[in-house]
Amino acid sequence: MAGAAAEQRRLATVVESWRERAVLVVGDAMLDEWRFAESERLCREAPAPILTLRRRITAAGGAANTAVNVATLGGRALLVAPVGADVAGDELHDCLDRAGVWDRTVSEPHRPTPVKRRMLAGNQILLREDSGDPDDPLDDDGVGRLLTALSCATEELRAVAGGLAPTLVVCDYGLGALPAPVRAWLVAHRHRYATVALDAHDLADWRGLNPTVVTPSFAEATRLLARAAAGFGAPPAPARTGGTGLHLDHPPNDPADGPSELVVGTAPGGVGRATGPTGEPTPGEGRVAMTGDGLSVTGAGVTVNATVGEGVDRAGLAQARLAELRAHTGADVVAVTLDTEGAIVGGPDGAPRRSHSTPVPASHAVGAGDAYLAAMTLALAAGAPLPTAAQLAQLAATITVSDTGTCVCRREDLLGALGGTSGGGTHPTLVGTGELDAIVADHRRSGRSVVFTNGCFDVLHPGHVRYLEQARALGDLLVVAVNSDSSVRRLKGADRPVNPVEDRIALLAALSCVDHVVVFEEDSPADLIEAVRPDVYVKGGDYPPEMVPEAPLVRRLGGQVRTLGYVPDRSTSAIIDRIRAQADAAPATADAPADPVRPAAGPPTAPGPASTPATPIPTAEHLGRTT
Repeated sequence: MAGAAAEQRRLATVVESWRERAVLVVGDAMLDEWRFAESERLCREAPAPILTLRRRITAAGGAANTAVNVATLGGRALLVAPVGADVAGDELHDCLDRAGVWDRTVSEPHRPTPVKRRMLAGNQILLREDSGDPDDPLDDDGVGRLLTALSCATEELRAVAGGLAPTLVVCDYGLGALPAPVRAWLVAHRHRYATVALDAHDLADWRGLNPTVVTPSFAEATRLLARAAAGFGAPPAPARTGGTGLHLDHPPNDPADGPSELVVGTAPGGVGRATGPTGEPTPGEGRVAMTGDGLSVTGAGVTVNATVGEGVDRAGLAQARLAELRAHTGADVVAVTLDTEGAIVGGPDGAPRRSHSTPVPASHAVGAGDAYLAAMTLALAAGAPLPTAAQLAQLAATITVSDTGTCVCRREDLLGALGGTSGGGTHPTLVGTGELDAIVADHRRSGRSVVFTNGCFDVLHPGHVRYLEQARALGDLLVVAVNSDSSVRRLKGADRPVNPVEDRIALLAALSCVDHVVVFEEDSPADLIEAVRPDVYVKGGDYPPEMVPEAPLVRRLGGQVRTLGYVPDRSTSAIIDRIRAQADAAPATADAPADPVRPAAGPPTAPGPASTPATPIPTAEHLGRTT
């Protein structure tokens, strides 16, 4: 036990050592959109479900999500990438701002922001729609502005790092953000970066880069080896030659690979089973079977067929080919990711290292590879030994897959998994108004975005819980402000609240989606909003955000205002009315008073005649208004 504790402390020390390390991320940035729907019946026109959209969330994807993970893990992330001048681009900028990423993206008015839209029902992805055409390349002006941004960003990070060379992460997913002139520039300027990490669907484009680490999926690694075996390109040059020539050129009829996803930890069988090919084939390639050595080749290239390759020992094959992969990529370290089977990592010493992942549904694992890449890069940049970097990278990927959505690993979560204390985890759930400023500031230093909501929460019911869960999904931290008893009486009447504030905040603090609860005496939460300066302010209701009284204040402070829908017949007033109706219908006895509802505080009310029903409370309180 003592040895395990010492190992955890050693790993936590590495996490602490990479804090504020300067990292430049360049590549294909995209927006991930998640649409959560409910379906209870099929349509008459076809055997297709009728979906009712309940909520929508967006997140940074691709290179942008790698930058977000670098920032939330404690590094100083700067992103250079082309982004469209469109709604998706605006939402992507918001995602970067909330995560604390230095946004140095280049606006491309005539090129849309790539978007991956997923529709889910019951936590199951029903379909995914991709927009963003890889055949729509950057024009000469766009390439020039991107190269200028890269040069300026490199010097900016060098300046903030006290003259030290920054770290570079290249994310090439075949969406056109890294055309040949940009790749050539990065190869020619490799000396300006201390540590270079490469995640590319097509590693053949990057041989001259000589990266510190590459993180191909098994399909990407197999495709590179197959093309080399088939003679697509010259023999591998010695590693670390420093040359600028690109290696392993594509055959003329082999266009760049299309977008695909790294899936870490997808459960074998059942809902999490990844069906179809493990890697998306290059357009124009024929589907071929994978032989025992993994090197089946067609006239135009190679692909991996999941159903034929199920019997192949992917871990053993990757381990046997690590030296070849290092030679063909020029990388010091190769980490071949194996989805459900973890990863195989090899370095200059030739000793392979194996890590394992946890099976989860596929909808939980989107972007886990970005977390793996970010942690691996930060650890190597901080000088950690390869076994330590591999261990931290796998842990970062594994702890991000607990829920549906794009995976982001936070420094405090990683430290918590190591048994350490995090910047935000040491704070109590119930806090006072005087403590809130410092607590929120501490969370923000850890890269967490803050969601704020308020209400009476008098009789906590499922509608409240669902509302708060939806609010929590809009950011990294949920602060709930609760009206005091006197404030509730002024707003709701002398017979409210039913439950005193001590009971109300205790129930809220017990919810896993609530991070902090604070009580306020005023009728308006304006002072708390000023103090918290939330990234997202949430109110319930079916009215537009413009009708929220606090909206001008929140926007002046740089935040967003969101309104969430409500669940019909789930309200405090409806619950109280049902209790009173049942009490009125039942005969009164000496041991059972006619009206069991008693105010928890405030002056008593005069009882009416036994035959007169209690005055009903207005039923405007529902989930959306969080009362």
